[in-house]
Amino acid sequence: MGLEAVVAEIREKGKTEAEKIRAESKQDADKILAAANKRVEEIKLAAEAESVKQTSHIVDQETSAANLLVKRELLNTQKSLLDTVYESTRAEIARLPESFHREAIKKLLAEAKKEIPSGTLSCNARDVASAKAIIAGNPEFAGFKVGEPVDIDGGILIESEGRALQIDYSYRTFLAGVWESGLKDASDILFG
Repeated sequence: MGLEAVVAEIREKGKTEAEKIRAESKQDADKILAAANKRVEEIKLAAEAESVKQTSHIVDQETSAANLLVKRELLNTQKSLLDTVYESTRAEIARLPESFHREAIKKLLAEAKKEIPSGTLSCNARDVASAKAIIAGNPEFAGFKVGEPVDIDGGILIESEGRALQIDYSYRTFLAGVWESGLKDASDILFG
């Protein structure tokens, strides 16, 4: 065997060895690429799931915020309507005939006399003449005098001698009491 045959044989073995190393390297590279592709796919699926979760969360938050806003607007509208009804009621009571207000003052004064036997009666300007006539025409109210007119819709305010005790029998006070006790019922009737 000559030198050339040995070189050819070494070359052949080198080629075979190189092919074997290339094949193994290719297998390793394929395994690494397959693992990387699998990892990429897992990351992609996780990102999509997170995106869907975040989107759902944002949509839920926006829906809740919109529902809250609608509810707030509905409650504000209902409150506004109830306030309008309250003010209309006050105005209607104020427009009742003079005879109604005179009888109301007489009954309220009789009730107040149980707590304050004498003092100053104050009422609105519209009812001053009626109050004076009631006091002058009924000896049981002789301990009372009519004071300066006050800014109330109707009814009376009584102040004892020396101003130690005051009673508020104004229409607004009575209406506020009725309003507070009946507000839920009125709301249920109006808004179901």
